[in-house]
Order: sequence, then structure tokens, then C-alpha cells
Amino acid sequence: MDCNNQTWELASQPDRTAEESAEILDAAHTASLNWPSVVTDLNVMRAKMLLAEVHALLSMGNTALAPAKEGSDFFESRKTDDWEMAFVCTIHAHAANASGDGTSRADKYQVANVAIDDIADDEDREIVMQTCRPSGRVRVPSSPLPAQNPLCNVPRSRGR
Repeated sequence: MDCNNQTWELASQPDRTAEESAEILDAAHTASLNWPSVVTDLNVMRAKMLLAEVHALLSMGNTALAPAKEGSDFFESRKTDDWEMAFVCTIHAHAANASGDGTSRADKYQVANVAIDDIADDEDREIVMQTCRPSGRVRVPSSPLPAQNPLCNVPRSRGR
């Protein structure tokens, strides 16, 4: 649980150093290995969404989109709290952007903003907005993230 919280804390920072980028990636992978120890499908999917978010933040679009889509499909197929659905939609938008998927990028960001607006509890909405974007809105980037991961300098087409 500590690695999960550490990952979200680092993910919500507007800027990270190279060391923090390496730390967030390690923490996300460690958290994803630990979440299934409380084995439920829900926890496995939460771990995948966390990995998708971190990979998207680090411009690793080729490894962000698949778990984001899998998580979205899972959460859309079941009763999901409004705050969690907003996280799922936002993470899927980040992954689409990082992967360079121009066709769905704007649509995913629009869905994310609607999901955030639909959160009934003001405190839950504030937490989602602060975590997803310090400005409180999920903004459609003018262009996809760079084609290479600035941390590892790995081209998107080659995988991790």
C-alpha cells in the first residue's frame, strides 16, 4: 500500500526529476506486484490502471494503452463508483495521448472531464482533480507526448 500511495503522490506532481521518474516507475511496478496479494479482480485492475498512468506520464505510450483499455473495459462492465470511473477515464485519456492515438485522444479527454463533473461528492471530485491535474481540469494536449521516453530514451515502437 505504501508504494501505491507513493506512486500517486509522485504522479500528482506537475514536474519530476529524472530520479523521481525512475522512482515512480519502480514504485508503480512494486505496487502492482503487491496489490494482487489481496487477490481480487478489482485490485488487479487498479494495479493495471496505476501502471498505465505512470507509463503515460513517462511517455511510454506503447506500454500505457493496453492496460488502460483493459482497465476501462473492466470498470465500464461493472458498477463503479463515480470517483473511480473518473480516474479510469482520465488514465485512459493520458494513455491515448502518450501512445499518439490522435483519433481517440480528444474523445477520451472529453469523457474524462464529463466523468469528473459527474462526481457527486465535492471532496471526491477535488481529490480526483488534484490527482489528475493540479489545475483541476483534464486538458486536451495540443499534440501527443514526445515519441521517445525522456527517462529511458526508448522509441515507442520498440516497447520497454
